[in-house]
Amino acid sequence: MALKSLIRAQNKIKIKDLKLNALLEVTLAINSNVSKEKLFGIYNNVLRELDIEKIALYINETEWNLATCYGIETKNLSIKVEDDLLKYEEIEEVNSITDGIFKEFDILIPVYHKTKPLAYLLIGDIINEAIQISPIIKHLPFIQTFTNIIAVAIENKNLAKEAIRQERIKKELELASEMQTMLLPTSLPKDNNLDIAAFYKSHQQVGGDYYDVIWVNKTEIAMCIADVSGKGVSAAILMSNFQANLKAGVKHSVSLPELVQDLNEKVISSAKGEKFITMFIATYNIESRQLTYINCGHNPPILKNGPEIIELEDGCPGLGMLDYLPSPKIGIIDILPSSTLVTYTDGLVEVENNNQTEYGTQKVKKAIVKCPNTSMDELNQYLIDDLTKFKQRQPFVDDIAILSCKFI
Repeated sequence: MALKSLIRAQNKIKIKDLKLNALLEVTLAINSNVSKEKLFGIYNNVLRELDIEKIALYINETEWNLATCYGIETKNLSIKVEDDLLKYEEIEEVNSITDGIFKEFDILIPVYHKTKPLAYLLIGDIINEAIQISPIIKHLPFIQTFTNIIAVAIENKNLAKEAIRQERIKKELELASEMQTMLLPTSLPKDNNLDIAAFYKSHQQVGGDYYDVIWVNKTEIAMCIADVSGKGVSAAILMSNFQANLKAGVKHSVSLPELVQDLNEKVISSAKGEKFITMFIATYNIESRQLTYINCGHNPPILKNGPEIIELEDGCPGLGMLDYLPSPKIGIIDILPSSTLVTYTDGLVEVENNNQTEYGTQKVKKAIVKCPNTSMDELNQYLIDDLTKFKQRQPFVDDIAILSCKFI
């Protein structure tokens, strides 16, 4: 009896030392930022030392995965965490469940952080222990604690990885934002012939809206407004390429149909079919007072030409939507003195109020009529103030760009 007592005491000391050393080893490993594979290696070795012959550990890493297992072939595991495990919040004896998915195991241990499930451990074939009516086994508190440490360590690794990813995205967005700012013109014509003004509000850090005004020669000026599908660095790069090609085409005085076809080819080549650009482009000759335009799938600008209000719709589909554009319909209008042109992106007219009613083009037309003698800066501000009042408590959901021109 004395010998048996001595052996039991020695075994207890051995197990305590094993547990203390395991906690020390895993703590040092976590502090040293070892790989997940090494953490799971330590974890498996410790449970084997505790004579646990079979485990399956499921951990939530953006989605539930079988993180590690031993003593059973993975092909024999048909467990789906969402369907089979999430319903359990307490330690459960599972070998008596009749649907068969737990037949290889005896105990299920859920691991939670507050109310969030981090992991589920299934253990089976526990040597030297008999599972009685109560599912409590000798090493269960330690196994639960040890699994919790591993699960939290993996969670922290994932959070750190996500933080690095978010920081990278932030830097990319900052770069894209700087690129976008450089693309927009810093000054616009205001003289005896033209009063041009712009307003831009980005919904996110980097928007997809663009506008530009380019002198073709001393008597002719080009105006463009565009909207790139998508956001972020890729959209900014596409817009940068678009601007370079636009400026080159305008400076070489190619015709608008030729320019639009060339831009379409360039967008397809750059975007590989993943993005497209809607665009309105017009040229205005200050001597002949003739406006020539093509609308490439863009929201139709509003022109108040004398008493007449026109939506400028003639054109073709958006750039990058088709490999080859059908011959675009060209709009040509003789501009009367004191006429006003308002071009904009969909973020202006698609804002909704509490009744889910869109701001729409009619309100843009009313604003032009209501502000016949104001500067274009004042007209743009009136539109934004009116839009803000209209939307009530609803948020802005997209970028807003407005490019307005008074033909004096």
